Amino acid sequence: MRRKDREVTEPAEILQIAEKAKILHLGLFDGEYPYVVPLHYGYRYEEKDGSLVFIMHGAKAGHKLDLIRQNPKVCVELECDVDPISGGDIPCRYGSAYASIIGRGCAEIVEDVAEKIEALKLLMRTQTGREFEIDEKMAATVAVIKVTVPEFSAKARVMPV
Repeated sequence: MRRKDREVTEPAEILQIAEKAKILHLGLFDGEYPYVVPLHYGYRYEEKDGSLVFIMHGAKAGHKLDLIRQNPKVCVELECDVDPISGGDIPCRYGSAYASIIGRGCAEIVEDVAEKIEALKLLMRTQTGREFEIDEKMAATVAVIKVTVPEFSAKARVMPV
């Protein structure tokens, strides 16, 4: 990381970013060009190995699922607390406050019904802060993608006072 002064290393702070950001950008391989799709997500932190696990859902058929089946290696990006920083009359002093996570991992399409149900509960908890009952019928209507991210970094730039 080039800007070590903005690096976030404390797991609790990284998890705060994952909690606040509500959209995850999933980067996939698509032949000659990358394919990036914004998705709602749920997450959990695996303390035993320090990895982040992200859960997403969507239609049971489509381009992103086809791409995951072809190559499950993915990139994820999340950001929150984005606000412009004024540079006044000096254009080069403009910037942005933010907090972000970027990481690489492996995607899989969850087939096990019990795992899908738990994944969808996690997604709803992350997105709404509420607990929901998800049944087999609900889980059967969507595809669930699980991305395990063992390699990630986080950065933040706070708004100057």
